[in-house]
Amino acid sequence: MIYTPAFWAMAVANFCQTASFSAFCLLPLYLLDHHGNRGDVGVVMGIFALASALCRPWISEMIDRIGRKRSFTLGNVIMVAAPLAYLGFVDPLGTGYPWLLLLRVVHGIGMAICFTAVFTYIADILPASRFNEGIGMFGISGLLGAAAGPLVAEAVLHRTGYPGLFLAAAGFSLLSLLVHLPLAESHPPANRLRGPSFFTLLGRGKFVIVFLLSLLFGLGLAGTGNFVAPLAEERGLGLVSTYYLCYSTGAIVIRLFGGQLADHYGENRIIPWGIICFVAGLALLPATHGPLLLGMAGICSGVGHGLLFPALNTLAVRDEPGEVRGKATGIFTGAIDTGIFAGSLLLGYIGEWFGFPALFWTAGAGMAVGLLLFGFRPPKSGMTR
Repeated sequence: MIYTPAFWAMAVANFCQTASFSAFCLLPLYLLDHHGNRGDVGVVMGIFALASALCRPWISEMIDRIGRKRSFTLGNVIMVAAPLAYLGFVDPLGTGYPWLLLLRVVHGIGMAICFTAVFTYIADILPASRFNEGIGMFGISGLLGAAAGPLVAEAVLHRTGYPGLFLAAAGFSLLSLLVHLPLAESHPPANRLRGPSFFTLLGRGKFVIVFLLSLLFGLGLAGTGNFVAPLAEERGLGLVSTYYLCYSTGAIVIRLFGGQLADHYGENRIIPWGIICFVAGLALLPATHGPLLLGMAGICSGVGHGLLFPALNTLAVRDEPGEVRGKATGIFTGAIDTGIFAGSLLLGYIGEWFGFPALFWTAGAGMAVGLLLFGFRPPKSGMTR
C-alpha cells in the first residue's frame, strides 16, 4: 500500500518545507534592491547549494545512522530559525555580507537534511514495485509547495516588504515541524546495519551515472530557480509566480500518469524525454517578452522536472538495502545541489556579462549534454530494471 497516513503526513510536511525554501526565489530581488548585481545573486544563491552539496556525505551517513525522522526534525528546526535570522540584516551586501554568506551556509545545510531525510523516509515505506509512482506522487507535494511559496511570498512582499517574506518562510517551516512530529521512525535502530560509505557507493557504476545526470539537472534548476525572477523584473513580465505556477502544474499533471509509465517501461526510457522537455522550457525563456510565453516555458520545464526527478530518484534507490538508502538519496540530491551551486555562479556571471538570453541558452546546452551521456537507449548493464 502506497497511500498510508505516514505518506500523507510527510507529504504535508514536504509541501510546507518546499514552500519555505521556494519563497527564497525572491531573494535575488532583495539582493538587487540592496545594490547587488547579477554576479552577487549567483554567489549568494550559489553558496546555499554549495553548503548543501558539501555536507551531503555526512548528512547521508547521519540519516542512515540516527534515523530519517530524527534527521528531518533537526533539519526543520534549522529551517525555522534561518529565515528569522535574515530579519537582522540592515546592510546585507556591505558590512553584513560575511554574515549573510554564513547564514546561507547554515540555511543550505538545513535544507539538505530535510530534503535527503524526507525522500529516504518515503523510499523506506514504498513498495519496490511502485517506486516511480510513489515517489512521483509524493513529489507533487513539493511541486505544490514550489508554486505556493512564491505565490504567498510575492503577495506578502508587496504588502509588508522583505520582513514579511522571511516571516512567511519561517511559518511554513514551523508547520512542517509540527506535522511530522507524531510519526514513527521508518527504519528502526534494530534494523540498521552499517553499509558501505558514501564515497564507496559513489564509485559504483550506477551511481556515477546518477551523479552526473543529477548534476546536469541541477544546472538547469539553477537557471529556473535563480534567474527567472530577475528576467521577469527586467522585462516587465508581470507576476513571476505565473511561471512557477505553470511549472508546478506541468510537473503535477505529468506525474498523475507518468509514474505508472515509468514503473512499466523503466526509468531509463523516461529520463531522456524529461531532459528534452526541460531544455525546451529553458530555450523559450530568451524569447519571452510576455506572460504567455513565460507560462509556456514554465509548463515545459515543469513537465521535464516531473519526469526527471522521480526517475533519477528511483534509479538511485532501486534494489538498494535500507542501510544505504540515505547515502543513495544523498548522492542523487547532493549532485543536484552541486549542479545548482556551479550553475548559480556560472550563469550569474554569464548573465552579467552577456545578458539573460546567453544565461538560459547555456543552462539548456548544459542539460542537453545529459542526452549524450545517457543516450536514447537504456545502458546494457547497471541501470536496467
